[in-house]
Amino acid sequence: MAKRAGWLGRLGSRLNRMEARLQERRAEVEAEDGLPARSVVPARVQGAATGPEAGAEGGAGAAPAAQPAAVAVLPERPDPVSVVPWGMRVAAEVSWRLLLLAGMLWVLMKVISEVRLVVLAFAAALLVTALLQPFVVRLRRLGLPRGLATAVTAILGFVIIGLVGWFVVWQVMENLDDLSDRVRDGINELKLWALDSPFHVTEKQINDIAKNLSETIGTNTEQITSAGLQGVTVLVEVLTGILLSMFSTLFLLYDGKRIWTWTLNLVPAAARPGVAGAGPRAWRTLTAYVRGTVLVALIDAIFIGLGIYFLDVPMAVPLAVFIFLFAFIPLVGAVVSGALAVVVALVTQGVFSALMVLLVVLAVQQIEGHVLQPFILGRAVRVHPLAVVLSVAAGGMIAGIGGAVVAVPLVAVTNTVVAYLKAYSREQLHHGAGSVGPAPHGATALGSAAREPGTGDH
Repeated sequence: MAKRAGWLGRLGSRLNRMEARLQERRAEVEAEDGLPARSVVPARVQGAATGPEAGAEGGAGAAPAAQPAAVAVLPERPDPVSVVPWGMRVAAEVSWRLLLLAGMLWVLMKVISEVRLVVLAFAAALLVTALLQPFVVRLRRLGLPRGLATAVTAILGFVIIGLVGWFVVWQVMENLDDLSDRVRDGINELKLWALDSPFHVTEKQINDIAKNLSETIGTNTEQITSAGLQGVTVLVEVLTGILLSMFSTLFLLYDGKRIWTWTLNLVPAAARPGVAGAGPRAWRTLTAYVRGTVLVALIDAIFIGLGIYFLDVPMAVPLAVFIFLFAFIPLVGAVVSGALAVVVALVTQGVFSALMVLLVVLAVQQIEGHVLQPFILGRAVRVHPLAVVLSVAAGGMIAGIGGAVVAVPLVAVTNTVVAYLKAYSREQLHHGAGSVGPAPHGATALGSAAREPGTGDH
């Protein structure tokens, strides 16, 4: 038995040495063929006779219990991130950041819709402050204290705005009876025109339309009453917003610089220099926009109002004031106010007067779009018409008429801020200050260690 155990041990040792030589030969062949060589690690392999019998029978001529051998190990798999193409990695990182921004914007819009009154009141205060701030500066240069200059400017501004509103209401109430009579006469003329028109409209059809209209009004009395109550609620909200705007305007006129300084302290220190430079430029853009819009709206109201007056259209002055107010809603406001003037002329004066009013409105608006706005507003606040339409539509959907009013100045200010921050970032890179923000990390940082920012050829 002892001889048989020794013979088996020697046979196992020879087999292990043959296997090791085969592994070495395979590694040489793979190296010659250009394949990645398999790494080998030494390991102690037990003999064929392992166990207590082999340990006990380790007499003369027996093979050692363990011999060093080479065991083949599979090559290490590469990092999964390095296998993904660079474009896909960039797209993935951009995608989750876009999703994060979209979620943030959605939450922001929900918050704005909940506190819409406060946001619109503050936005209106910013617009009024941009309009009145130059007068405060001029009064300060004349030697008036800051508080007195602010009080005089605010009181005069609020009085003028109040007088304009009172004048519009007074003119409408004064001309309401005359307008009702003219509207009735105009409806009768339209009825006669429809009867004589080539559309073959009969008097019975016209009477049926009038009857259905009266029945609809009678059936929906409850809805009309609720709409009236809702109008009372809206009136209360409007008055509250006006008071908030007045107080906000006073504080912005008096303590605007301190408020801006406090706002800068909320910005991270790394981004504070860029924001500090973008703020005054944004304010200049807003001031230029408000001044230019007021001047353009005033010119539109004067010339269209004169045209309506000479065409003997009733309520020419209130219509001119409406044109002035609606001019603060770009594109859409001009169309609505012009259509209102044309409809009033059609109902009260007939088709010829309506066509003449339409020509006057179109002529003034063409002069405004091609001469007044480029000359008065300039390139500083120029916004593409597509951006104007989309911003007005989005503002109207989010916050109604107030949102439509503040949408375009918001886009103009954002355009100015983004352009300045891009120029500021390029200047920082040019002077070797490095980009603001963290270095590349994560999946997109692979292979970018050798690329230093700003080290291109100069």
